[in-house]
Amino acid sequence: MMRGMNMQQMMKQAKAMQKKMMAEHEELAKQEFIGKAPDDMVTATFTGDNTLVDLKIKPEAVDPDDVDMLQDLVVAAINDGMKQVNDATQQKLGKYTRGMGM
Repeated sequence: MMRGMNMQQMMKQAKAMQKKMMAEHEELAKQEFIGKAPDDMVTATFTGDNTLVDLKIKPEAVDPDDVDMLQDLVVAAINDGMKQVNDATQQKLGKYTRGMGM
């Protein structure tokens, strides 16, 4: 047992930390992140809980003779948005998992 700290104090601290972590997670879920492809030809909007809520494609990105390019732009925008969500999640919630082997 840790010096000067009984089990009841440890449980109280753990509950307080859990409550704070849940509040920060909820706050993060309300934020929006916009992933962009080169030249903003495609944008993908995500919420902080990794939900894709909007996808916009500029008309000039649509070339029937080059569907592969459009697919690449969509993938780039989605990956950029997801990276933003993951980075923000790590920044906001990573402090709770450091040193836990996760």
